[in-house]
Amino acid sequence: MTSTASSKPWLKNYPKGVQPEIHPEQYPSVMSVFDEAVRKYRTHLAFTNMGVSLSFHQLDQLSGQFCSFLQNELQLKKGDRIALQMPNLLQFPVVLFGALRAGLVIVNTNPLYTAPEMKHQFHDSQAKCVVILANYAHLLESVLPETSVESVVVTEVGDLLGFPKKILINGVLRYIKKMVPNYSIPQAYSMTTALELGKQKPYTNILIQPEDLAFLQYTGGTTGVSKGAMLTHRNIVSNMLQILEWMKPILTPGQEVIVTALPLYHIFSLTVNCLALMNYGGQNILITNPRDIPGFIKTLRETAFTVMTGVNTLFNALMNHKDFNKINFKNCKLSVAGAMALQKVVADRWKKMSGSPVFEGYGLTEASPVVACNPINGGDQVGTIGMPLPSTEVELWDDFEKVVPIGEAGELCVRGPQVMKGYWQRDDESKKVLVNGWLKTGDIAVQLPDGFIKIVDRKKDLILVSGFKVYPNDVEDVLATLPGVLEVAVVGIPDENSGESVKAVIVKKDPALTVAQVIEHAKKSLTNYKVPKHVEFRTELPKTNVGKILRRALR
Repeated sequence: MTSTASSKPWLKNYPKGVQPEIHPEQYPSVMSVFDEAVRKYRTHLAFTNMGVSLSFHQLDQLSGQFCSFLQNELQLKKGDRIALQMPNLLQFPVVLFGALRAGLVIVNTNPLYTAPEMKHQFHDSQAKCVVILANYAHLLESVLPETSVESVVVTEVGDLLGFPKKILINGVLRYIKKMVPNYSIPQAYSMTTALELGKQKPYTNILIQPEDLAFLQYTGGTTGVSKGAMLTHRNIVSNMLQILEWMKPILTPGQEVIVTALPLYHIFSLTVNCLALMNYGGQNILITNPRDIPGFIKTLRETAFTVMTGVNTLFNALMNHKDFNKINFKNCKLSVAGAMALQKVVADRWKKMSGSPVFEGYGLTEASPVVACNPINGGDQVGTIGMPLPSTEVELWDDFEKVVPIGEAGELCVRGPQVMKGYWQRDDESKKVLVNGWLKTGDIAVQLPDGFIKIVDRKKDLILVSGFKVYPNDVEDVLATLPGVLEVAVVGIPDENSGESVKAVIVKKDPALTVAQVIEHAKKSLTNYKVPKHVEFRTELPKTNVGKILRRALR
């Protein structure tokens, strides 16, 4: 099963002079990379949002204050879990690096989660602290007593934008647009108060080892049960260095400006944009609401960006806007697509309209996340995921864990320093996907003769909606609680806007049950992208001879 460097057919595709191996031991933790970036790029801008920027020095100061708050006010210790639940705002990197400096484990949480979803993640991770945007605090209030959360920090969109922008934006969102529902969490700290308290005492430096946990990144994994992938500092540092080695030919220290439209709580944006490119002093342009395409394009028109990351649906939405041709791409070196398949028509159109190529990569949460990507020095192949990153081995296995011949389909398996430690408190699930150091991804792929890899199918019934994972069991469990439902199966169907959309096929118990009732019921417990977009009623569902519903027949 083991590949050797000399047998890797893709090595010849790396730029001349680049050694396709990385050495993660040079950095004991993510914070050691951050500290080096602060020393090298002290006055350079690190993050920009809504027209306000933080330099690396300012970010270091603010994150240090937040670290002090966590240690001295909240008395949090190394290894404690802290949940972050906010969109792309300046507060995110401040809290992120402050918590990592304190030796805490980050639990990234989707802000759009419903109360039951929040409850599960906070309870399962045993998070002691939650930092949440005020817009969602009412949901947290409803589940707080059922979690282990001891401390809450509430922030508002404009908190780090300075006067008067802070007052104006927070006031408009709360009182005019009514986007902040009433909540009551008396013990909660405001972000402003937390930073003020942190100023009063110095933080304590914590010794962080490579095998210490950095993130509990929740995912359905390859088995469809929501759980936390344990990503160590070594895992994340390794993937940062692998990404940098891949991008090395086009990067210029201190001059990169990265458009960050994907949320930082998503592992792709977190590792590639926020973390990896700080090694080069990159400036992240944080897009808080990428669904606001006119506002997004306005930001792009005002920014001399050099790198852009996104998903297929985002690139497509941008190109379909009338003002796309007003964006100046002269400084853009490349765009990177991940999280979902890049359609050839989108890639070709993007290159034609922007003059800038878009390269497709592949990853998964359990691999921190990047496993493979198309080479940027020519020879990329749209429709493939490219080649493995440095220090990454890939094999395709059959059902008996034997390597299949080149050209035949098999389960994509990965071995490398970026592969997770396992699932949080799920040894049984860890053993299913980790075999002798190899990670079984659950994706079916084919290796082409030139070493490129093509994903051909999903082993499980995972649905990808705009890059976000939807697990049929989760949706089925919710719909099955509707009194009028007798049987239900959920599948993904093609969708030109989101890649795939969720379809529910239902056998009625109550003949009067309507599509509207099904969707309304789903909205009470599921995040929007998990709610079925299509509902079909049938008299029966296709099943195996033992009664198992055949989802593939429904698709």
